[in-house]
Amino acid sequence: MGFITKEQILQVGFKNVGKGVLISEKASVYKPDMISVGDNTRIDDFVVLSAGDGGIRIGKNVHIAVYSSLIGKGKITVQDFANISSRVSIYSNNDDYSGNFMTNPTVDKRFSNVEARDVYIGKHVIIGSGSIVLPGVTLENGVVIGALSLVKAGIYEKFGIYGGIPVRFLELNSENVQTELSFAYMSSSLGKPRLLRRGGCHFLSSPLRRLAANAEQKI
Repeated sequence: MGFITKEQILQVGFKNVGKGVLISEKASVYKPDMISVGDNTRIDDFVVLSAGDGGIRIGKNVHIAVYSSLIGKGKITVQDFANISSRVSIYSNNDDYSGNFMTNPTVDKRFSNVEARDVYIGKHVIIGSGSIVLPGVTLENGVVIGALSLVKAGIYEKFGIYGGIPVRFLELNSENVQTELSFAYMSSSLGKPRLLRRGGCHFLSSPLRRLAANAEQKI
């Protein structure tokens, strides 16, 4: 019981899959040839990834927690270091609720009116437990969505904290996670080296060296 092996991951048939990926043996994947998963991403128990024509692209160091789902015909993009908490539902298509069309995937498309819209989740985004993300949503870098929220179509500006049904802007989040902390992490042994160069030598400023050292000590 637990995560499937590297060999089993390759047998799933993903379009692309990175190194250090962890996928629960209880997760469900549909149309894996339309799904890409980046390095060090973790997908937990009972997660459903169901790709449509637009596909699903999951970046590096993404966590998708238990009972969450990414479903739909439109493209779903989840960028690096995003955190999708438990029981989050992300949809990239929607049925027509007007009563003028039939609904659900068992009905021939001639009788339904399914609208597909892309969903984009930026770097360092956090989506709280039990939230729903509807088609046409763009969450820019660093956005935080509070638990049990409904995110309707629209662009949510970077580092904003949002919550409610539907969500409303609450306050701005710190940008440290996007700048100093990310740089320190990627420059430590925990991430891939991305050091600056000066005169042919790699270097980090003193504050960033301390951040990198602290990151290593906490693991």
